[in-house]
Amino acid sequence: QVHLVESGGGLVQTGDSLRLSCAASGLTFSSNTMGWFRQAPGKEREFVAAISWSGDYAHYADYVDSVKGRFTISTNNARNTGYLQMNSLKPEDSAVYYCAANYPLPRSAMTIATMYDYWGQGTQVTVSS
Repeated sequence: QVHLVESGGGLVQTGDSLRLSCAASGLTFSSNTMGWFRQAPGKEREFVAAISWSGDYAHYADYVDSVKGRFTISTNNARNTGYLQMNSLKPEDSAVYYCAANYPLPRSAMTIATMYDYWGQGTQVTVSS
């Protein structure tokens, strides 16, 4: 059984940084796809970033345009933990952030929430102005 547990959220000010963590059990990030999504009140769940490892697909990472240059997705395969380093945070980054994972996805599918079978419980990020 796959379990994903996020941590690292909190209340910060504009321009601050946070690092979200996603600890996985039952699934190995080193050979699968991990993504981060976020959902603000009254809005749909939004793709943030994803990273994929697979023997059949090249290692690649994608980001939504609004976080490019500020957020970095990574994994520590020895700890089977994924991370989302978030720098230069803005109030519009405020949301519940969810970690998601699945067996290797093609690059074109990494941004689609419904393609992920496994989700964490979410962690709140609030950026004050």
